[in-house]
Amino acid sequence: MADRTAPNCHLRLEWVYGYRGHQCRNNLYYTAAKEIVYFVAGVGVVYNTREHKQKFYLGHNDDIISLALHPERVLVATGQVGKEPYICVWDSYTVQTVSILKDVHTHGIACLAFDLEGQCLVSVGLDSKNTICVWDWRRGKVLAAAPGHTDRIFDISWDLYQPSKLVSCGVKHIKFWSLCGNALTPKRGVFGKTGDLQTILCLACAKDEVTYSGALNGDIYVWKGINLMRTVQGAHGSGIFSMNACEEGFATGGRDGCVRLWDLNFKPITVIDLRETDQGYKGLSVRSVCWRGDHILVGTQDSEIFEIVVHDRNKPFLIMQGHCEGELWALAVHPTKPLAMTGSDDRSVRIWSLIDHALIARCNMEEPIRCAAVSTDGIHLALGMKDGSFTVLRVRDMTEVVHIKDRKEAIHELKYSPDGAHLAVGSNDNSVDIYGVVQRYKKVGECIGSTSFITHMDWSTDSKYLQTNDGSGRRLFYRMPSGKEVTNREELKLVQWATWTCVLGPEVNGIWPKYSDINDINSVDANFNNQVLVTADDYGLVKLLRYPCVKKGAKFKKYLGHSAHITNARWSHDYQWVITIGGADHSVFQWKFVPERKSKEALHIAPQEILADSNSEESDSDQSDVPEMDSEIEQETQLTYRRQVYKEDLPQLKEQCKEKHRATAMKKRERAPGSGVKLHFIHGYRGYDCRSNLFYTQTGEIVYHVAAVGVVYNRQQNTQRFYMGHDDDILCLALHPLKDFVATGQVGRDSSIHIWDTEMLKPMSVLKGFHQLGVCALDFSADGKRLASVGLDDNHTIVLWDWRKGEKLSAMRGSKDKIFVVKINPYLPDKLITAGVKHMKFWHKAGGGLIGRKGNMGKTETMMCAVYGWSEEMVFSGTCTGDICIWRDMFLMKTVKAHDGPVFSMHALEKGFVTGGKDGIVALWDDTFERCLKTYAIKRAVLAPGSKGLLLEDNPSIRAISLGHGHILVGTKNGEILEVDKSGPITLLVQGHMEGEVWGLATHPHLPLCATVSDDKTLRIWDLSPSHCMLAVRKLRKGGRCCCFSPDGKALAVGLNDGSFIIVNADTLEDLVSFHHRKDIISDIRFSPGAGKYLAVASGDSFVDIYNVMSSKRVGVCKGCLNYITHLDWDRRGKLLQVNTSAKEQFFFEAPRGKRQTIPATEVEKIDWSTWTCVLGTSVEGIWPVISEVAEVTAACLSNDRKVLATGDDLGYIKLFKYPVKGKYGKFKRYVAHSTHVTNVRWTHDDSLLVTVGGGDTCLMIWAHEPEGHREIRQCDSEESDIESEDDGGYDSDVTRENEINYTIKALSTNMRPMTGVKPHLQLKEPSVDERYFSLKQ
Repeated sequence: MADRTAPNCHLRLEWVYGYRGHQCRNNLYYTAAKEIVYFVAGVGVVYNTREHKQKFYLGHNDDIISLALHPERVLVATGQVGKEPYICVWDSYTVQTVSILKDVHTHGIACLAFDLEGQCLVSVGLDSKNTICVWDWRRGKVLAAAPGHTDRIFDISWDLYQPSKLVSCGVKHIKFWSLCGNALTPKRGVFGKTGDLQTILCLACAKDEVTYSGALNGDIYVWKGINLMRTVQGAHGSGIFSMNACEEGFATGGRDGCVRLWDLNFKPITVIDLRETDQGYKGLSVRSVCWRGDHILVGTQDSEIFEIVVHDRNKPFLIMQGHCEGELWALAVHPTKPLAMTGSDDRSVRIWSLIDHALIARCNMEEPIRCAAVSTDGIHLALGMKDGSFTVLRVRDMTEVVHIKDRKEAIHELKYSPDGAHLAVGSNDNSVDIYGVVQRYKKVGECIGSTSFITHMDWSTDSKYLQTNDGSGRRLFYRMPSGKEVTNREELKLVQWATWTCVLGPEVNGIWPKYSDINDINSVDANFNNQVLVTADDYGLVKLLRYPCVKKGAKFKKYLGHSAHITNARWSHDYQWVITIGGADHSVFQWKFVPERKSKEALHIAPQEILADSNSEESDSDQSDVPEMDSEIEQETQLTYRRQVYKEDLPQLKEQCKEKHRATAMKKRERAPGSGVKLHFIHGYRGYDCRSNLFYTQTGEIVYHVAAVGVVYNRQQNTQRFYMGHDDDILCLALHPLKDFVATGQVGRDSSIHIWDTEMLKPMSVLKGFHQLGVCALDFSADGKRLASVGLDDNHTIVLWDWRKGEKLSAMRGSKDKIFVVKINPYLPDKLITAGVKHMKFWHKAGGGLIGRKGNMGKTETMMCAVYGWSEEMVFSGTCTGDICIWRDMFLMKTVKAHDGPVFSMHALEKGFVTGGKDGIVALWDDTFERCLKTYAIKRAVLAPGSKGLLLEDNPSIRAISLGHGHILVGTKNGEILEVDKSGPITLLVQGHMEGEVWGLATHPHLPLCATVSDDKTLRIWDLSPSHCMLAVRKLRKGGRCCCFSPDGKALAVGLNDGSFIIVNADTLEDLVSFHHRKDIISDIRFSPGAGKYLAVASGDSFVDIYNVMSSKRVGVCKGCLNYITHLDWDRRGKLLQVNTSAKEQFFFEAPRGKRQTIPATEVEKIDWSTWTCVLGTSVEGIWPVISEVAEVTAACLSNDRKVLATGDDLGYIKLFKYPVKGKYGKFKRYVAHSTHVTNVRWTHDDSLLVTVGGGDTCLMIWAHEPEGHREIRQCDSEESDIESEDDGGYDSDVTRENEINYTIKALSTNMRPMTGVKPHLQLKEPSVDERYFSLKQ
């Protein structure tokens, strides 16, 4: 019975011929020990040129495609392709793994770079977003990750002179990144007029924010900051693939085969044209350069490595060669000498010396080569070609003996008989032809038993029989040389086979796994002396098995190194070595055979599996006796903050839309306007769904948030300063214990937390990557080092951060119910509490997780606020029923009735507490909640004279309380911020609309005032002069959506949501007249210009009514619109109305009768419109973005000088265009401050201010208009625009190929991997197009 154990002998990788030059760049360096490090297939190679020795790093399991050298030049990082690719950091001296970085990238890792200290490593993935990831590589931790670009990235580098800055480049872009906290933020390089927008292939950073980059057209682009400063034209003839910086300067290498050296200021030093040297050839292309001292290393596209000594630069040494791109299938070994012959689709045949590890001969043929054989006497070398011909060469001088073409399909196997008399040639035509060697290769026989292509053949030792395997899995025997099939198997019993390279037959049953597809083992070769068998398969594995190996599923030893399919494996003539060749990686591996019994198996270290967390949420059979929820809390728990479109999705949406719009982009587009706006003041405070978000800073200013803006308000000067780092609603705010930093969390698909400085308004750290949908609660620890955050995802995940490092310390699912507050224990920073709907939980940190226990209370209550008391185990929480719960550890000690209705906010003092509730009362308590010391009712009667507005109602619901500077700061649900003096008077500081969308906005015709009307059923007049306050407010029966001042400013018309409208006195807000003619919302309302004789009123039921203001009668109705009317404008004479509808239709009506007119577009432009607030028409065509399906432009307003058009859209962007905006996709300046849709925009009468209102964020924002020339250049207040100019022609063919390459991924499992290229026997008839390029386009 045959032995089923694995053999005792083993293989050791001794040499790898080749270098990976195709589709890779910058992958060849000198280590500190002056060895050369590079990679081939799945192996990292360290080559000592002086001793001519190689060491191998074998920690990868698929093709390596990227490499970076640590600044100390001992450690190397390599990245691979694969479904779950990983990065290995390894020591080039011991070739042992130091760290494995995994679980972030997919598809592959395209680029790697270490920073100056070598502490951080940046990697770029091959996924669709080209994700960029920064690692603390020693700990295997991700510090930051961000989508890199929508197109391929070719190079990335740390700025070695500025910490935390990186530069990446690739297809038609270069980006400058800054790392802050755990967020990477990019700024796009501005090509401007200095150079064409084009693909940048490589880069190097220099001092003073200068970056040098190599472009596809052979120019060097020099950047200063993010702007293109100058170009060095024609540095190379075509694409510059590699750039390397060293102490002396820079080296560049290009597709033109030249290497150029430059000094530190990028002045040229010298040129080395490798095509002109002895070893050079036409088409040589440089992919990698490395310059150290007086040596330069050069790697080429065709797998060669040159070493150049600078002072003798005309004589480069060729120190490594390999096959060029194209599948490698042919392998033969010399019968008496240590030589191996290989032939490839690159049309070359090469002879390698296995002793000297060198290429000793090379000859180029006419056709791709698919198999090879050497005659028994070692004189002839036969090569089978892909076109069905075969050629015989003399080995000693590679001259042709004969070239014969009898077949049309590829020759896949040929073998000389042991007596040297015959050559058997097997083709994909299902036949084997026999040729007589001495008769100058005359055909003497033919074997035609197979029904499929021939895959393997072996001769018997007496040269009388031939066995074949074919693609259908049949094994056949033929008599030689006639080629007659042997059907009687008896006569074969005594046959001895000279070689065994077949994959079928009882002797090799065991090479097949139990369940296997027949053609995934490509090659077998038996070593009869040592009774071992080597096999090569589709998964890149070389296996050693015992021979014969009869039972299926025999045990083996396996060796990784080749990346994808191995096409052939052969023993050398004296069985000292095994030679294997890789199909896709076209490399030749030479393995030393170690026959001894005691061979120690090299251990492959598997990365440790991460322990699964076993902490599941405990269930609490949620008690049924839960009290009814307060209406306000009920509303709030139902807010989801989901967006149809998140701003993070924009780049991809644009990408999808780009295809449709390539054509229009060719046209010349207008420039963005010269003037800009700057946020000046915001009326509003987010109180309706947020709590405890209002504080005094160190300097006595007040910090809070509204919309997407963090506001620092100075109450002495009545001015505001803004933190504008967020791009969507901020939902929570926490103050650092030193009161100088603030943390804010926002809504977003991957929502971020910003920690920023209230003085400089600069981000100190940005944390992202853990919370989906939004961040709803934050708290700093007492020492200010940690930050706790809670997400809005279904599990309300809690994360504890070391915020300065941007590192997540622990995370855990919080609770299924909404969490309103998180607090870190001031005495023990490892403990925290969360409180929210129907729960109160006590947590402590346990390693990377948190363990939580529910507080024990009789009936489950919803907690709205919580604070720690005067010792580590005391906690006080406020409930939705108005009680204060006093906890010790996790046990409820007692409850105290504090307010009518929910307690929304509480604040701990040195000696006592202050609470605020829905009942509008602020209460001061002693330190045990035994006694209430004092209460303050928020009433209009006690409003101090210095107030900046009016209280809307007495006792508003209190949502935030904070103490400091002898005052109590109070935020209300109605959007007011009040300051309560301990002695009683109350000052109103800031206010905005209450909950409900704000749509109506009008500016006064000659005063700095504006009016707003909102769904909160109020009409308000605001002072836009520096006093910034609300002058008047009036409650309405219904909410309203539009308003308009009469031309003399005395009357104000307001359209309401029930189809009625009123005209009020603009000073007193008292009714003058009111009408109710429609059922649907009044959507726009306008006085005619001049005397304001007519009033046009547009309604949701698609009519515009025209009223005579003097007689208060309806005089006309404009009919004919089919949809909701969105915008109205009068012409200057008051005779014509322009109307837009929600279905993007544009109509014209004559006033006052309302007769519909058809006016051609050319005429519309000539009409003198009194205002322009419409969004349709040729003169504003360019305001619609590429992604207009998801981003409606909701509002527009033309400045009174008719130069700048401001628009507001559904994504919360305010944009300025130069008017008229003709042609699609005009260029603009863009500003983010509103969170969701901007509902209206208006210029003031003198164009000095732009006023905007937000729908969901209820804010009124005032922007100062900064005329041209005044603005300091501020980065990133504007975007180039939606489509980058595509007018720079296509890609270069190399880059196109590289961009389309899908690195195939080998899965080491039994499922078949999609092959790269096609196995020779499966190929179609001759693919004609220059076929070196077919192999990678699957």
